[in-house]
Amino acid sequence: MTMNRRAFQLGILTAGVMAPIAARSQTPVSAAPPSATDAMLRRVDPELRDGARLVLARPLPSPLTPAAVRTLRQNAPPPPAPLPAPAASVERRVVPGMRNAPPVPVVVIGARSDKARRPAVLHIHGGGMILGRVADTIVASQRLAAELDCVVVEVDYRLSPETPFPGPVDDCYAALAWLHANADALGVDPRRIAVMGESAGGGLAAMLAIAARDRGALPICYQVLIYPMLDDRTGSTRRVPPFIGTIGWNEAGNRFGWSSFLGRPAGGVTAPYGAVPARIADLAGLPPTFIGVGAIDLFVDEDVAYAARLVKAGVPTQLLVTPGAYHGFDFIAPRSRAATEFTSTWKSALRAAFATGS
Repeated sequence: MTMNRRAFQLGILTAGVMAPIAARSQTPVSAAPPSATDAMLRRVDPELRDGARLVLARPLPSPLTPAAVRTLRQNAPPPPAPLPAPAASVERRVVPGMRNAPPVPVVVIGARSDKARRPAVLHIHGGGMILGRVADTIVASQRLAAELDCVVVEVDYRLSPETPFPGPVDDCYAALAWLHANADALGVDPRRIAVMGESAGGGLAAMLAIAARDRGALPICYQVLIYPMLDDRTGSTRRVPPFIGTIGWNEAGNRFGWSSFLGRPAGGVTAPYGAVPARIADLAGLPPTFIGVGAIDLFVDEDVAYAARLVKAGVPTQLLVTPGAYHGFDFIAPRSRAATEFTSTWKSALRAAFATGS
């Protein structure tokens, strides 16, 4: 969540989430002719090319299966240790689940019991709905808490395919409900609670905002959606040009991730209400929104389309499309010009939302 999120990037990259699964032909990119790879890289921002080569060298298993996902989880490297004091405090808690669901683990970062009420971010990690873990995001959230003088609550939601929709969304909603109910004890201003996520986490943040709007009980002042995963039809019934979605996350990974989450094949005629943000007919009444995505990210078309629909629904929306940027570029090359400008833009938007309360 800052330009220094190397710990998050390394953990997720090693787990394989930020690596492409394979080319459309199911042939690993590393086996593609040099001319094809070179042509692909020519579309990448020059400062991001070394990172792209690193990602292309680490393809996920093909085909991706539940057994392969379990192996990736088991082989993930140890997470980085939280930053010591005086960095923002880190406290692990367990909050009540929704309906008959199990309790939800959360990590509370930067809470203080003084009189000042500060804003808060409910952060949802990425991982294609199938991978990722809270432990890899703690250091980044400590830095965000210090930089924006806010509390960050990380949600350890259940992953798919073991837990399909609505389980992961219910976990995020339960964390948001707990954050609102305990705002005073955490030193949080309940009028200034934002939701945020990257990739699958961005998709879940969008689903959470829709659920909160529909139920009308938990106000959200802002949503930050970083290259969010919003449409199960991408890569299934809707294909992308061959130069899009080949670095960081591709069509095959998207089909598997969405199918795992939905509990049915991605791209079907219908989807459960609330499970696919792009399929929600009415977006009016959602919180002000930032959406950022790279121009060669698999999600660029769906993210641009969602931003346009938010604008038409009267939702204050900021959209940033970064030329030559692939999925996860800000994690892979955090010191590049593209990444620093991208990160500074969403932070500025979030800071402004906190300043005004909306």
